[in-house]
Amino acid sequence: MSFWEKIFGRPLASGQRKKQELTILTGVAALGLDAFASTAYGPEAALMILLPLGAAEAHYFSFITLAIIAMLITLYLSYQQTTAAYPMGGGAYIVASDNLGRKAGLWAAIALLLDYLLNVAVGISAGIGALVSAIPALQPYTLILCLAVLFMLTILNLRGIRESGLFFVGPIIAFVLCLSVTFIIGLVYAFLSDGNPKPVVSIPAFPSATESIGIWLLLGAFANGLTAMTGIEAVSNAVPLFSKPTVKNAQWTLTVIVGVLVLFLLCLGYLCPAYHIVAMDESKPGYQTILTQLVAAVTGKGVFYYISAVSIFIILTYSAQTSFAGFPRVCRLLAQDNFLPHFFAERGRRLVFTHGILVLAFFSALLLIAFKGITLKLIPLFAVGAFSAFLFSQIGMVVHWLRKKDDQKAKIKLFFNGLGAVTTGIALIIIIAEKFIDGAWIIVIVAPLLALLFSKIQKHYAKLSQEISGNHELQISKLYPPIVIIPIRGWNALAEKAVRFALLISEDVTAVFINEGTDEDGENLKKIWKERVAKPAKVESLNVPHLKIIKSPYRLIYKPILSYVKKIRKEKPDHLIAVIIPKLIEPHWYEYLLHNVHAEGLRALLFLEGDEKTVVITIPWYLRD
Repeated sequence: MSFWEKIFGRPLASGQRKKQELTILTGVAALGLDAFASTAYGPEAALMILLPLGAAEAHYFSFITLAIIAMLITLYLSYQQTTAAYPMGGGAYIVASDNLGRKAGLWAAIALLLDYLLNVAVGISAGIGALVSAIPALQPYTLILCLAVLFMLTILNLRGIRESGLFFVGPIIAFVLCLSVTFIIGLVYAFLSDGNPKPVVSIPAFPSATESIGIWLLLGAFANGLTAMTGIEAVSNAVPLFSKPTVKNAQWTLTVIVGVLVLFLLCLGYLCPAYHIVAMDESKPGYQTILTQLVAAVTGKGVFYYISAVSIFIILTYSAQTSFAGFPRVCRLLAQDNFLPHFFAERGRRLVFTHGILVLAFFSALLLIAFKGITLKLIPLFAVGAFSAFLFSQIGMVVHWLRKKDDQKAKIKLFFNGLGAVTTGIALIIIIAEKFIDGAWIIVIVAPLLALLFSKIQKHYAKLSQEISGNHELQISKLYPPIVIIPIRGWNALAEKAVRFALLISEDVTAVFINEGTDEDGENLKKIWKERVAKPAKVESLNVPHLKIIKSPYRLIYKPILSYVKKIRKEKPDHLIAVIIPKLIEPHWYEYLLHNVHAEGLRALLFLEGDEKTVVITIPWYLRD
């Protein structure tokens, strides 16, 4: 097994796609990480907004959590219907395109791409935040750790989605068990102490109140807390990834994900106020996440605490797995509709959409670097993308059910999707209004620019299709052998092979030598040409190839050759001109830097000329190892 196969795995044949399908268990692992991880940064983001209220924040946090859960259940019911209605994948792009038109679908796709992109950055930064909470000495290396995790996750996903799903089954089970034990113990202590449990380990005290309660503050906390709902659309977008029965398995996967998420949010909504958990500034020393604070307060800082911290770290950092499954699939759909380059629709050696994964990793790294791996700075951008995708999907489903007037059950389904559309729309307005200054404005600017770029790409493909498609008949009139021009650096093995090939296709062959030196160099080449080229050609009764020597006192190479090609083109406009470029092929990739600079440059310039009568042919000469 080669080095690359050890890292990325053996290549998979197209017929092995079935083995890469997801079950409910691997589906929860591959597509539920985002939702599970959001229980950490969503509630924490809400608590951070309520921090100016001091100790009073605990009272309002519980009500905000209940409001978030109510919206989550509404979206869950809506996406269950979307999954059944679109068994081939019901992401926002497909639903919006099918029901609202191609332009609306494009905007939905952009919202999805931004959502997936920001999910990677938020998940990884939150995970490193959890690690720093347990090991404060690592805080100066936050960004480096974020980039290292991103690199590892990219490699894992290039191995295949099933492998990545199986990899996370263990950590997810550990995460769920650790938090479940923490919640159960915490609830028991709270019940026995009439709602006032005493922390095992002291936790940071609430800062003094600096603001009074106001509707704008509550809306801001609600907007931040809504990021706890991200990731639930991933299942509807990835229905084709599941084994049969695909719809049923996808729906059960979504049920498990949302069920666990609701239970965790309920527990956090009660236990955080009960134990007086306070949100902390991630950029300052001594930072601790609300989850690590809660585990320490309930169980202390023993072995269980560090096991929990590791599981939280893994789940948070690798919650980006949802994006690595969803982002490439959206890119594939856009590529199939000509909004992105077609290579985004091609499967790689492990049956994954390799180019989508690499693009996601690259831009996620840029985001992490730009925001220095700080979660709270990324939250405003994250919420806008997520809820924009939700809104397009819900409105699309409303139109979908309105078209099915004869179906009695459609009215019930219409109600749930309509409710989802209204609540999602209100939430999006709140998020944009409250978070615009904090960074949401970036999404508002980037989204239209992406829409413009994708539209330009589609127009390019439409123009290309119009030019090259159609019923073209073979043009057999006025077929003449081409006039062959061979740029050479002298008479050597490369030139000999090129001339030999040229004589097979034409009787009019000219080798062009750009003389940058003295007249003596040209005279020497003429003698060699007469002895080693002209003489053997005459013996075989072949037309003797011509030698054209062009003096270049200023050591120009490209311009004299291009000028000579144009001259021949004007003299014989009815003929094709074949420019044969000899090229040395080295056995090792790193040796390419030593040769072929002029060959590649000349070929590029000939293509840029855009002349239909000029053909460029490369003749390789292989250097033996």
